[in-house]
Amino acid sequence: MNPATASFQAPLGQIPPQIGCARDYEVLARRFMAPPSYEYVAGGSGTDLTVAANLSAFTRWALYPRLLRDVGAGHTAVTINGERFAHPIFLAPVAFQKLAHAGGEIDTARAAHATDTCLVASTLSSCPLEDVARVAGPHRWFQLYFQARREDTLDLLERAAQEGYGAIVVTLDATIQAASLRALRAGFRMPADCAAANLRGHPPAPTVELKAGDSRIFQGVMASGQAPTWRDLAWLLGETTLPVWVKGVLHPHDACALAAAGVAGLVVSNHGGRGLDGAIASLDALPAIRAALEPGFPLLLDGGIRSGADVFKALALGADAVMIGRLQMYALSVAGALGVAHMLTLLREELEVCMALTGCATVADVRPDALARIVSIAAEK
Repeated sequence: MNPATASFQAPLGQIPPQIGCARDYEVLARRFMAPPSYEYVAGGSGTDLTVAANLSAFTRWALYPRLLRDVGAGHTAVTINGERFAHPIFLAPVAFQKLAHAGGEIDTARAAHATDTCLVASTLSSCPLEDVARVAGPHRWFQLYFQARREDTLDLLERAAQEGYGAIVVTLDATIQAASLRALRAGFRMPADCAAANLRGHPPAPTVELKAGDSRIFQGVMASGQAPTWRDLAWLLGETTLPVWVKGVLHPHDACALAAAGVAGLVVSNHGGRGLDGAIASLDALPAIRAALEPGFPLLLDGGIRSGADVFKALALGADAVMIGRLQMYALSVAGALGVAHMLTLLREELEVCMALTGCATVADVRPDALARIVSIAAEK
């Protein structure tokens, strides 16, 4: 076994007794992942300012318990763009899941199926999208990175459609991903068995020839044909009949422009802190985006969710559903498919507790007036 991915799995079919809530998987994962891999998964970019911001944003909101509410017929079902889901907790597209567990994305897909969870499969999966589709259940979407050659992007689109993925989630905020200092300091190197399985057979991206005085960033990474533009999005919308979501939205102006362009929905996200270090927390960006869009325009959120209470807060501030990223990797590392399924079950039950005690029988009842903004003494001064 490659020492970079070596882990210490829980006995087959068992959940460690230390797991009492969904967040416990984060605490326990360090014991089950090789240290360099753990640091890569847990880290973001740069000094992890945005990773920390995503977490702390949820602590600035408290819940209002309500009394004498009849929630006996309560449920967590949501309908988004005509598709009904048993609950508003999706699995985010997370790359190279064999870093966490030998079963990788296949185990995660099995957990999604077992818990009626929508899985968003990554372009950079360590298992082919066809294999993931076979075990993922009916609710599965495909996350797309634009490829340097349009024919390679089309190949991914056509394969996803053929395998029954119900939507395309195109990520637009990850053209540049600064290195995670904590992963570099831990000596992380991507192991050979964590290659992007969906891109096998695609030729490497063409090399950009820089002239004297050119910027490696502006004329290199962000050169025309390397980084997607509005023209590329318009082309994509014309090439597929599947609903197209855009992931990586943080500014209300971008949100409005994307909605006007005809996308099916948006994911408020800062790429889990792996993009611009110092970017606004996803939860902090959510209310302004919700206010800028037409009522009912579909919004998802990811970034920093560790509990059902966090899910509740995101719903109250305008999300229709949330996506779980790192927590899925932590649970996968501890107990494979069973761990991911158990984590999702815990999150859903934690959400139900919050809904019941705040008097919200349905997700539609979860509104901003269920929350109170916490103002610290230091902030008041």
